[in-house]
Amino acid sequence: MSKTEKGLNFFERYLTIWIGVCIGVGILLGKVAPGVALYLDGLAISVDGAPVISIPVAICLFFMMYPIMVKIDFMEIIKAGKNTRPVGLTLIINWAVKPFTMYAIAFIFLGVLFRGFIGAETTDLVKMPLGLDLMVDAEYGAGKVVLIDGIKMLEVPLWRSYLAGCILLGIAPCTAMVMVWGYLARGNDGHTLVMVAINSLTMLLLYGVLGGYLLGVGRLPVPWQALLLSISIYVALPLIAGFLSRKWIIALKGDRWFKENFLPILTPITIIALLTTLILLFSFKGAVILSNPLTILWIAIPLFLQTILIFWLGYGIAKLMKLSYRDAAPSAMIGASNHFEVAIATAVMLFGLSSGAALATVVGVLIEVPVMLMLVAICKRTQHWFPAET
Repeated sequence: MSKTEKGLNFFERYLTIWIGVCIGVGILLGKVAPGVALYLDGLAISVDGAPVISIPVAICLFFMMYPIMVKIDFMEIIKAGKNTRPVGLTLIINWAVKPFTMYAIAFIFLGVLFRGFIGAETTDLVKMPLGLDLMVDAEYGAGKVVLIDGIKMLEVPLWRSYLAGCILLGIAPCTAMVMVWGYLARGNDGHTLVMVAINSLTMLLLYGVLGGYLLGVGRLPVPWQALLLSISIYVALPLIAGFLSRKWIIALKGDRWFKENFLPILTPITIIALLTTLILLFSFKGAVILSNPLTILWIAIPLFLQTILIFWLGYGIAKLMKLSYRDAAPSAMIGASNHFEVAIATAVMLFGLSSGAALATVVGVLIEVPVMLMLVAICKRTQHWFPAET
C-alpha cells in the first residue's frame, strides 16, 4: 500500500473529528462574521426569484464529484446498467416507500409527540398555493387567509408547515452527493452513476405527482428548471469533465501513469472539498441554528429516524437479495440521502423564504452530511455480510 493510500485511510478513519471541527468552524464563522456568510450565501443562481444553486457550494461539489467521475471506467457503467436488481431495489425504495414513511414519521413526531413543544397554537404565515388542502384541516387547525402588503397569505399551524418541508425532502432522493457516499463506502461507482441517472429521470416524472398528492396541493408547481439546473451542474458537468480528461490523459500519458501518478493526487480532494462544503453550509445557517436550537432538534429527530429506517430497509433487502457489497451500499444510501437543493427551492417557491417549510428543508441540509457519513462507516464495517464478488 502506498503512502498516499495510508494517509487517506488515516484521514478517513478520523473523518468524524474533522466533520465536527468543520461544523464548529462554520457556525462560528456565521456568528462572528455574518457579513461574510451572507455575502457567500448571496452568490447564487436563481430561478423565478428563488436561489437554487449556491455558486460557492457548486464549486465545492464539483471538486467533490470530479475525482470520483474521472476514476470511472465507462465500461463499468455499461456493465452496471445490465444489472437490473439493485436498480429496481433503489426505485422501489425511493418512490414506493420513502415518500410515505417520511409523511408518517414526520406526522407522528411533529403533529403528535412534539406538537406541544412546537406550540399547538403557534401559527406560520405561508404563501397560498391553489388547492392547498394539507394546511387547511378542520381537525388540526383550519388555515386563515390574511392580507399582507396586498398579498394573500395563509395562517396555518406551525407544525404543519414543518411537515410540508419534511415531505418535500422525502420526495427528493439524492442525485449528486450519493456519488460521494458511494465512493467513501468503496461502492461500485459505475452502478451508482447508473442509479443517479435513472433517479434523475424518475424525479422529473414523479416529483410533482407525489408532492401534489402528499402535500394536498392541487397544482404543485414542479420546479423543472431547478431540477434540470441542479442535475446539470452537480452531475453532468463533473461527469463530462471526468470523461474527457480521463480519455485525454490516458491517450497522452498512458493508463499506468494515469492510475499511479494522476489519481493519487486527486484522492484527498473529494474529502477536502466535502469539509469545505460543510464549513460553507453551516456558516450560512449558523444564525438559524443558534437562534432556534430546540426547533432544529424537533425537526431533526424525524428526519434522522427516516434516514436510518430507509437505509436499513434498503441495506437489509439488498442482503436478502444477495447483492454484492459494492452494489448494496450505494443502493441503500441513494434512498437514505436527499436532494436538499431542490427541496429548499420548492419550499421557497411554494410557501415562502421565511416559512416553517423552508426551515425544515434547511434542517435536512444540516443533518445530511454527518448522518450519511455515519452510514458510510456502518457500510464499511459490514462488508462481510455480503457475498464476495467473483
